[in-house]
Amino acid sequence: MTHDTFTIGLVQMKCAPDAATNLATAEAAIRDAAKAGAQIVCLPELFTGEYFCQTEDYHLFDKAEPIPGPSTDRLSAAAKANGVVVIGSLFEKRMPGVYHNTATVHDADGSFLGIYRKMHIPDDPMFLEKYYFTPGDVGWKVFDTKYAKVGTLVCWDQWYPEAARLTALQGAEVIFYPTAIGWHPKEKAEYGEAQHSAWETSMRGHAIANGIYVGAVNRVGHEVLVGDGLEFWGQSFVSDPFGRLLKRGSVAKEEIITMMCSRKLMEEVRRNWPFFRDRRIDYYGGLTKRVAD
Repeated sequence: MTHDTFTIGLVQMKCAPDAATNLATAEAAIRDAAKAGAQIVCLPELFTGEYFCQTEDYHLFDKAEPIPGPSTDRLSAAAKANGVVVIGSLFEKRMPGVYHNTATVHDADGSFLGIYRKMHIPDDPMFLEKYYFTPGDVGWKVFDTKYAKVGTLVCWDQWYPEAARLTALQGAEVIFYPTAIGWHPKEKAEYGEAQHSAWETSMRGHAIANGIYVGAVNRVGHEVLVGDGLEFWGQSFVSDPFGRLLKRGSVAKEEIITMMCSRKLMEEVRRNWPFFRDRRIDYYGGLTKRVAD
């Protein structure tokens, strides 16, 4: 029998330069989240190190790792030890010269359920991801875990309504967005509030449009690899299917955010706002074109 509720946990953490420290931090956070009642725990994007995409340096490809591999083994062990689903985010070495930004999903019994490879790859100042990551090729993924049907999208994917829709159409009850997003310190005063608001509003819109829960999981801390570095703005949050902000983390503090999610609420929202019923799929062909000219 499916229970009405499931509880998610978002791990907002600072990321040290070395993987060993971050894996230990993540394991402790997974344990603490489980003690707080979380059944599904999500870590931030690329949590095993500092956000290296601030610069283009081919030596940094050495940070990539195979999947499955040592980090996925650690995450699976943590999932099993605490009886929780764990969502990780790693720099995947698929083969020499082909690397991905990859989410991993581990069920509560420690079994490795699979991966999602980030589909949309940004190329902004200090977010030079196209240099490092090959766009994902496994499509939109939903994992039927012990506690819920989980969708995984990653950071830049969070701006695209198509990604959320196609994930929701596969039955996702919650979409997690492991994220590494922050301010350029020199731009913060002028653009910071608007940038953060747009980021949060975009994902809350996905929750509304698809009648699902959304969990955005960001890191915190000021990481300087070049220039003034990036100030990661934290503020990890959970939105319900109405788009209501249920809980939001702080700007700079490491913390675990837990929230109970209700399938009954999802059902009620979708009955009252039947967006899936009313979709005109016979007229959406233009979405497959770059420009409808």
